[in-house]
Amino acid sequence: MPRGNYHPNAYLPDFRNNRLGLKARTLILDVLENGAADMKTIARETGLHYSVIRHHLQLLKAQEIVCKKSSRPSIWELSGLGQKRLQ
Repeated sequence: MPRGNYHPNAYLPDFRNNRLGLKARTLILDVLENGAADMKTIARETGLHYSVIRHHLQLLKAQEIVCKKSSRPSIWELSGLGQKRLQ
């Protein structure tokens, strides 16, 4: 991933946005742009550790960028709020 090429919703206001966090949130959001997914699928497609994904999904949920579609297993999807990626 080129430096500085992050998903528009990866940047969280009122939060310290370091390079690794922006990269992790970008990878997660890229997976969710293709459709709802559980954390196991996100981990497989991004190569990120389960706890990293859980942490960043909670941050994104607090900003209402993602939401849970179901609880068991937890299926996550984009909420539709926030900026959309330009095509």
